[in-house]
Amino acid sequence: MSDYEGDIFAWSQRQAVLLRQLAAGERLNDGELDWPNIAEEIESVGRSERAALASHIANAIEHLIKLQASPAIEPRGVWQETIIRARAEIERLLEDSPSMRPAVGATIARELPRARRLAAVALRLHGEQPRVDLEAINYGEQQVLGEWFPSAD
Repeated sequence: MSDYEGDIFAWSQRQAVLLRQLAAGERLNDGELDWPNIAEEIESVGRSERAALASHIANAIEHLIKLQASPAIEPRGVWQETIIRARAEIERLLEDSPSMRPAVGATIARELPRARRLAAVALRLHGEQPRVDLEAINYGEQQVLGEWFPSAD
């Protein structure tokens, strides 16, 4: 069993040392570098960042829907706080990986149906009838990422 399969932390530390040595111009036995798994791990970092962005966008959308559709007075403040935190995380992710910004609109469109379903289940579990048709709710980038909140009317 390779270090990658047995102890990924030890493997990652060793591969980082070797890559730094290679970058510094040191001669290495190329067989020590685990190129296929290095490439896989680099790709997984991108997938993880994309998944984190989608998760925070979905969380913001779900709570925007709850604010717009729920007849309840409480926990509106908690939902707003959740949206604010999700927006802050989205902002951080986009600052760290600005190349993901062009995908935000498509991510919102992809996550909207799932967020509608989650909001519908949550409302139903609390015995609430939505004030609006959840399928008619649509949000754009400005609404999801900006400071906008649905009115309580």
